[in-house]
Amino acid sequence: MKAVILQQHGGLEQLKFVKDFPDPVATEGHVVIRVRATSFNYHDVFTVRGMSGIKVPLPMIIGLDMAWEILERGAGVDSKWKRGDRVLVNPLNREKGLMGEMMHGGLAEKCLVAEHQLIRMPESVTYEEAAALPVAYGTAHRMLITHQTVRSGDKVIVLGASGGVGTGCVLLAKMLGAEVIACASSADKIGRLKALGADHVINYRETDFSKWAIERYGKPQRRSYDGGVDVVVNFTGGDTWGPTLRCVKRGGKILVCGATAGYDPKEDLRYIWSFELQVIGSNSFYDDNLQALMGLIELGKLKPVIDQVLSLERAAEGLRLIESREVFGKVVVTP
Repeated sequence: MKAVILQQHGGLEQLKFVKDFPDPVATEGHVVIRVRATSFNYHDVFTVRGMSGIKVPLPMIIGLDMAWEILERGAGVDSKWKRGDRVLVNPLNREKGLMGEMMHGGLAEKCLVAEHQLIRMPESVTYEEAAALPVAYGTAHRMLITHQTVRSGDKVIVLGASGGVGTGCVLLAKMLGAEVIACASSADKIGRLKALGADHVINYRETDFSKWAIERYGKPQRRSYDGGVDVVVNFTGGDTWGPTLRCVKRGGKILVCGATAGYDPKEDLRYIWSFELQVIGSNSFYDDNLQALMGLIELGKLKPVIDQVLSLERAAEGLRLIESREVFGKVVVTP
């Protein structure tokens, strides 16, 4: 079968498109699926580069997110799953770990998946829409909705708003009735975030988002709940952490699901206790998040943002766009 394999850790040149990778064989408790769509996440960049403490068995077919149809059932698979069923796959395998990292992922024509990872797709949800969901939108849904962190009328800053998780947060926060301040790095992304429904947009290369928030909403007060924003979605970390602490109102929330710009930022604990801030971590996503998201698509309440749809042969180019942050939303590959 055709596939894109990671030969060894390094740069994107280590990704190789091949036409003769061995087909997977259905085993006990597993199905073989025909991949209809898969999408990239920044995690795929980390997998290519190599991550401390994580030993990826190489060669590896990368790709966490995928939607497909069942080709073959292995022994012991429940009879409710039949050939041709449309399924979204939860990338987390309970025994082995993440697809595309510990076991072969979506950048191939076929893939072996455990039965417990299968989630049935509604007929009105496309493969491309479903493949855009798991890591990015699933993370956003758990962070905002499962943890009940955003309410109608809240002022919510979303850092890194143009990526997969970011666009998911913008759409979901607007759906919840929040006033959304979206931050991105270029005029093009700013324009697209406006079109997506963001109430305010900030080019963080030109404007300090924290100062902007204080000028617009007032300086947060220790003795009252005046000034500042209610929520900052910060999965970047790094040098955005200090400014985040300074613009959140007393009792406000900082939502964290990653640290793409650095996991060890300078911290000023005085803000945490003085303003009674809540730093709320959110890790991963579960079947209920993915089912709820497909339900929102089915109802016409959510449309995942897809920047480009590429062929398997051009998959490495898609990951380059992710790595260089030239993407608005998700890049989808259709093998």
